[in-house]
Amino acid sequence: MRFSLRMKPDLRRLLFLLLPLFLFSCGDSTQEDELLGNLAQDTLRYSVKKYTFPPLSNNAREQIENWSVYDDFYMEASTLNGLNLENLRLKTGKLLSHTDSLSKKIPDTLYTSAIYSRLVILRTRVELLKQEVNRDRDVIEVKRIEANIEETNMAVKNLIVQLNEKFQKDGIDLQRIDNEKKELEKQKKFLDSVYRAELKDQKK
Repeated sequence: MRFSLRMKPDLRRLLFLLLPLFLFSCGDSTQEDELLGNLAQDTLRYSVKKYTFPPLSNNAREQIENWSVYDDFYMEASTLNGLNLENLRLKTGKLLSHTDSLSKKIPDTLYTSAIYSRLVILRTRVELLKQEVNRDRDVIEVKRIEANIEETNMAVKNLIVQLNEKFQKDGIDLQRIDNEKKELEKQKKFLDSVYRAELKDQKK
């Protein structure tokens, strides 16, 4: 009896120490699930398939040199795929900033309503992507993020295509003007020769 009485304080002390651990382990399953969910989001990479944009034509590339922010924009846009959530959040912030700069600093040689419209669409797509990746972790959907990445990639592609078409059209217009000029010169020479021939006939 004496032995059992001496053990009671020790048992109480042991139970006192173990009880918080027991309660913590019972109530921690939700936190553990959240931790595992966050870890999965941190390691998951979105749209891992590389997206290749069409190259700029030589004429477009020459004019793009006057659009200094374009290279920074393209560097961010071309590395959008295959990022985890945290890096994707950083990337979309930078991409949105560069897209704003593109819209505000369009050189006169590049400004057309079509190009400006493509930039407006592009900015909208980047903004939607930014909103999607910055949602609370518990409502983030992989398919929605990847769909927005795809739409952003398409908007970048359409801008590049429009730039190439602009300079292709300019090249065609210049060629047409040059051909018309040559045709006018040819007609002028012909008329001059006819005029000289008539003068010669009049002198006979």
